[in-house]
Amino acid sequence: MGKQLTEMLKGTLEGIVLAILSGRPAYGYEITAWLREQGFSDIAEGTIYALLVRIEQRGLVDVEKVPSEKGPPRKVYSLNARGREYLEEFWRTWSFLTERLEQLREGGK
Repeated sequence: MGKQLTEMLKGTLEGIVLAILSGRPAYGYEITAWLREQGFSDIAEGTIYALLVRIEQRGLVDVEKVPSEKGPPRKVYSLNARGREYLEEFWRTWSFLTERLEQLREGGK
C-alpha cells in the first residue's frame, strides 16, 4: 500500500493542508507533526514546506512572521477567504470522486 498511498497523497495533500489550516493557523513543522500523528509517517517536512510556498504564492493563505524562542521567526499560515473557497471546491470534488469510486466498488450500481 505504500507506493499507492504516496501517489494518492500527491493529489490530495494540498487539500489536506488547507483543511488543517481551516481549523487554526499553523507553521510548517506543526502541520508535518500533526500529519505524522494521523498516520502519514512518510511525509517529509520538505514536502510540506514546498506546498506551503505554492499555496502562499497562489494567494490561498495569509502569512505572519511570529517570533520563535528557538531561532528565527516562524511563518504562521492561516487560511484566507480565497483559500476557503478553494477548500470548499476541494471538498465538492472529493465528494464527487468518493461517490463514484464507491459506486464502482459496489459493482457499478
